Amino acid sequence: MVKEILSIGVIGIQGAVSEHVDVMKQVFSLLQLDGTIRVIKPSDSIDDCDGLILPGGESTTISRILYSSGLLFDIKQRVMEKSLVIMGTCAGCILLANDLVDNTKNIELLQVMSMKVKRNAYGGQKESFEQFLDISSINPSLNNPNPLFPAVFIRAPIIEQVDEEQMNVLAYDSFQRPVMVKQDNCLALTFHPELSGDIRIHQYFLSIVEKFKKM
Repeated sequence: MVKEILSIGVIGIQGAVSEHVDVMKQVFSLLQLDGTIRVIKPSDSIDDCDGLILPGGESTTISRILYSSGLLFDIKQRVMEKSLVIMGTCAGCILLANDLVDNTKNIELLQVMSMKVKRNAYGGQKESFEQFLDISSINPSLNNPNPLFPAVFIRAPIIEQVDEEQMNVLAYDSFQRPVMVKQDNCLALTFHPELSGDIRIHQYFLSIVEKFKKM
């Protein structure tokens, strides 16, 4: 019997790309799983990816490059076919949304999650902050019983509306606004889990990849 190998891609346009790669390597090592993690450039194919991480950065720039390269269409098609699991963090969360508040820059969205998002809603770079989030909703599948996760918010968006029939809210900020949401094979976070020193959310992402790989 051939052992199945999981393949995770990290879109390498902007953001903490290497940090996402490093955390995924830690997860594979912890779980003793065979897998590959590679950085996806605009000219690359995602055909062999089981999971894809869309990091933070500047959502306008990332969207423009994904659109011009054709990757935006490829990602959307595979997500909708449920042959690809995707996690978007910060700017990645914005691009997963169905709609934006005041989309004056006409950002092309993937439109695969039933939510409305506002860009840079917490403020600029100087308003970046850290906050402990209750992630007990995903803890049953993890090894760490601590319900708190040290989330890093940098020029973070706000999820203003969610379709509660389509989506699960997995964590809220201190104002009871959704900051981590899941819809089928899509996971969106308004913060940067790759900068926290805590690998549990990436571990949760990989558990979703494994689930859809078996379907």
